[in-house]
Amino acid sequence: MNKDNIIVQIRNLHKYFGDSHILRGIDLDIKKGQLVSIIGRSGCGKTTLLRCLNCLEILDEGTIRIEDLELTRTKDRKELERKVNKIRKKVGMPFINSIEENKLDQDFKLKAHKLRTKVGMLFQGLNLFPNYNVLENIIIAPKIVQGKDVEHSKQQAIQLLTKVGMQDYIDRMPNQLSGGQAQRVAIARALAMNPKVMLYDEPTSALDPELVDEVIKVMTDLNKEGMTQIVVTHSMNFAKNASDLVVFMDKGEIIEMSPPEEMFSNPKDSRTRDYLKLLAV
Repeated sequence: MNKDNIIVQIRNLHKYFGDSHILRGIDLDIKKGQLVSIIGRSGCGKTTLLRCLNCLEILDEGTIRIEDLELTRTKDRKELERKVNKIRKKVGMPFINSIEENKLDQDFKLKAHKLRTKVGMLFQGLNLFPNYNVLENIIIAPKIVQGKDVEHSKQQAIQLLTKVGMQDYIDRMPNQLSGGQAQRVAIARALAMNPKVMLYDEPTSALDPELVDEVIKVMTDLNKEGMTQIVVTHSMNFAKNASDLVVFMDKGEIIEMSPPEEMFSNPKDSRTRDYLKLLAV
């Protein structure tokens, strides 16, 4: 693989929740412009991996690099946190969580914040602001976070809403939108921050079948434009037909990865075969 073309690199990524070892040494390279589908059973760590990529969850060990920005955490740091928490438990103090720990390392905090700005994420819940109309939902983040003037943000918002086919709905409130329309607005809102990578957590799971194609079209159009996209999905049709690369996870590990035509016609690992057989793919 051409290393110069890799935009996301993950090495030996581990994540714990308490004593539960959720991610167990994830290694993954993603090229610029790829659309990568991550598949696997519920609870295998797919969503946690996405949340680590945008620092909603802080990795416990390993390295995440997006473009030229690298976030690394060693096993020694995790052990230090465990020891501190053990002492705190004895004296009745609250645990240090991953966000609080950055008080110990301002450089780590700054890097996590910068890495977060490189990714856009579409959550299952969408989280559109209910008291703002469609246009205002797109404008607010660039204005507040990036300090862009209102007119610039408005013009960018209209361009993005046109890109996702929602330019005729700029005055609608979120509760006046269908599920597919709300998803497209949420994608436009994420794109307004000019991310290098887009992350999606089950983008079509809550949609009626007739609305799924609306969202998939936006994602495939972005793929043609060269946007790097990582998608957690249970839709094998989407993974098979829209992806450049499919990653199968099981119990916190990547079991295998390959182009969709290979993954679905000739999976190499018995765990992958069993999973796809279960879904009658």
